[in-house]
Amino acid sequence: MNNTLDLSLIISVYNREEVLRLVLAAVQRQTFKKYEVIIADDGSGPAVKDVVDEARAEYGLSITHLWQEDIGWRKNRILNSAIRAAGSPYLVFIDGDCLPGKDFLRDHFGEREDGKVLLGRRVEMSKRWAEKLTLVRVMSGRFERIGILELFDGAMGKALRIEDGIRIASPSVRELIRRKSMTILGSNFSLHKKDLVAINGFDETYEAPGLGEDSDIQYRLSLIGVTGKSLRNLAVQYHVYHPRTKPSENSVRRFEEVRSIGDPICRVGLEHFDKGKPTGSN
Repeated sequence: MNNTLDLSLIISVYNREEVLRLVLAAVQRQTFKKYEVIIADDGSGPAVKDVVDEARAEYGLSITHLWQEDIGWRKNRILNSAIRAAGSPYLVFIDGDCLPGKDFLRDHFGEREDGKVLLGRRVEMSKRWAEKLTLVRVMSGRFERIGILELFDGAMGKALRIEDGIRIASPSVRELIRRKSMTILGSNFSLHKKDLVAINGFDETYEAPGLGEDSDIQYRLSLIGVTGKSLRNLAVQYHVYHPRTKPSENSVRRFEEVRSIGDPICRVGLEHFDKGKPTGSN
């Protein structure tokens, strides 16, 4: 393990290379410096590799690009590969269409606690807002400034949760306004690597988005005593617009099954178990 690293930032990616270019530009602005980036790529085309190589050369970021063949949604499988590859004991997860504010990693690392999974939020950009994004706006930090047009989009319901874009550094002020959220978002959470290993990572039997990469994780962590800690108004993040994805019926059924069984350890995760014995996860 590389002792110079305090955390590993894991970014799940599937195509959308131009958005990833903006995300990596936001990542390089971080006020927190002792981190690595792991791109967990669920079968993107070669354009994503080009963007990663470009960012590695341009920003000097430590980036590991993990790729698997595109044979359907297998995000949880590539996330498990990223956990294995992580060179630090603390993991932060985001999606490849979410722009972190400059203090994003600083907040995750500064708020970490034993026995806690940190639960961040995100601002949902409007389509208009997202289409105005440029590399210059991101690198200058202008994308973090909420102006009249963004407020108008929020008032019209075209942008959502604008208030989550306000970073409040003072713990006493955050406690006073009591804006907490106790549900996990797969695009903004962090925890100690050992806690994910204890539940055998992400459940690879989920074959569609919506629950397996977040709600399932939070539930199984709760069974081993790892509880949620709200990061609302910290670790600010902006989600680049795309049409909303609903959980599939298969994912809903799988999560119901997990809760009915009540076992924190998934059978197909970091390790694949056959009759209770690990068989590896190639």
